[in-house]
Amino acid sequence: MGDVKPVLIAPSILASDFGRLAEEVRSAEAAGADWLHLDVMDGHFVDNISFGPAFVQAAHAVATVPVDVHLMISQPDHFFPRFTAMARNITVHVEAEHDVSRTLAAIREAGCTAGLAISPPTEIEAVRPFLREVDLVLVMTVNPGYGGQPFIPEMLAKVEQLAAWREESGLDFHIEVDGGINANTAVVCREAGANVLVAGSSVFGAADRAAAVMELRQPV
Repeated sequence: MGDVKPVLIAPSILASDFGRLAEEVRSAEAAGADWLHLDVMDGHFVDNISFGPAFVQAAHAVATVPVDVHLMISQPDHFFPRFTAMARNITVHVEAEHDVSRTLAAIREAGCTAGLAISPPTEIEAVRPFLREVDLVLVMTVNPGYGGQPFIPEMLAKVEQLAAWREESGLDFHIEVDGGINANTAVVCREAGANVLVAGSSVFGAADRAAAVMELRQPV
């Protein structure tokens, strides 16, 4: 049986004010962020373009907490090396065009932890063959590409299944959720087994960011 993991809050920089990046990073950390989550989008894998390595480096240069990079890109095996110097964790999609096992192994060999993300339309069975090769599984609770979307409650079944597989196999990977996470949806995600909560608008849009982070972290 894996140990019970602490709840980690990872504010999503996608929801921050890019023109005040350094201030936003410091504000998130002062509010109690455990990680900073950065969504890299290429306009191919998802229908949006966010930012690239230089922007992630700028956030990393200010950050004192781990940087969690989520590559929503078509060729993560080709591009991930551009992020290894600044990321603690790099997550790639199971649906992307790459040899998943080889990419996960290469990320770990580069000194980062490796995550595997799954989008809402994809059956959870798609990640099962790789559970012994990952440090984290990210369940997208919205369709990837844009922030501010409503939470998809049907994705809780994926979180529950992952938690069951982790228990049955004695594994220790994090279960992360991203999309529509706020004080209410955080509770049901944590009850289902998630321990890393990516929150964008609910943190960066809050008048009191420390209170918003505290609400996400409240015991179930």
